[in-house]
Amino acid sequence: MTVPLRIAMVAGEASGDILGAGLLQELQQQFPGLQAEGIGGELMLAQGFDSLYPLERLSVMGLTEVLGRLPELLRIRRQLVRRWRNNPPDLVIGIDAPDFTLGLERQLHDAGVTTVHYVSPSVWAWRRKRVLSIKRGTDLMLTLFPFEAEFYRQHQQRVAFVGHPLADQFPLLPQTAENRARLGIDADARVVALLPGSRGGEVSRLAEPFLQAARLLHQRFPELQFLLPAANTSRYDTLKQLIDEKFADLPVQLLLKRSGEVMAASDVILIASGTATLEAMFCKKPMVVAYRLSGLTYQILSRLVKSPWISLPNLLAGEGLVPEILQDAVTPERLCQEVTHWLESPQACHDLAEQFTALHQTLQGGASRRAAQAIVELLKDKQVQNV
Repeated sequence: MTVPLRIAMVAGEASGDILGAGLLQELQQQFPGLQAEGIGGELMLAQGFDSLYPLERLSVMGLTEVLGRLPELLRIRRQLVRRWRNNPPDLVIGIDAPDFTLGLERQLHDAGVTTVHYVSPSVWAWRRKRVLSIKRGTDLMLTLFPFEAEFYRQHQQRVAFVGHPLADQFPLLPQTAENRARLGIDADARVVALLPGSRGGEVSRLAEPFLQAARLLHQRFPELQFLLPAANTSRYDTLKQLIDEKFADLPVQLLLKRSGEVMAASDVILIASGTATLEAMFCKKPMVVAYRLSGLTYQILSRLVKSPWISLPNLLAGEGLVPEILQDAVTPERLCQEVTHWLESPQACHDLAEQFTALHQTLQGGASRRAAQAIVELLKDKQVQNV
């Protein structure tokens, strides 16, 4: 009788739960009776996953928050290491959350357990020497982007580029008219989307200059409409107060969530750097990317970061397809200037959409399926008995 494959998985936040659930579904097709335990969320639990701790215990953001929870996080990691050293699974998969999962993988790898990490940390951009530690503790790296895989190949780390799950959720052709209809916007309107970020710090640094830029744009193009999606109720309340106090004269529609529809319905997007720029690229929309950090954080990171770009579209293309405006350069005048360029350059917008479509296609193809295939090949090479 064949012994079922036993795997351990640790996801650190909601995005990891999405990746973990998709991967579990594919692995279950490859390995009937698969047993999986570790840390996961509701989507992984729905696949029959046994979560030993709530996912929320690992979902910590911000330096001070991490420091406050550090004793608990270290205790959880020690308990997992002890559990899986005493009863080793066939495979351990860490999903994102590199500060937690890479250390876990390293300790178990030293104990002879096969390890996989899913979603590369930004070693290609800063703290590049981390790749040496990753090589010592991880048998296989699964990356979402091709430029990440190339970096690992250069350092002789086993790697598989699997694509990005978001790429399969967006159609290749823009759905502008459909999303305008959902939002009640005229098909022939001219629309600029404002996305100053989802975190409180991002909104506090970017929302006002974005709205000031919108005021300048409205003076130049009176027909423009502005859409501003808020990531949650807290961001909504903050933005509503700002608009009521300083921008009541501006034709800006504040929405709760719905950022995907807003981006798809727009002509140009003014956006904070982050994963949302990838979604904007999948919508095939011209964008202006901006970002501000605290002065000290920026000084530290600017010395550490080796990449010439920060936005995912530019990183994927290996060239500056869209403008990036950082720190003190984030002024209403500069933002207005860059958005105006897209509004007045229909051919440039068309050419950019074609480049975005090509990039979109490189990331499509079923990330979960590709990840599962790479894991199967690894287990065969490791001669795991029940593969």
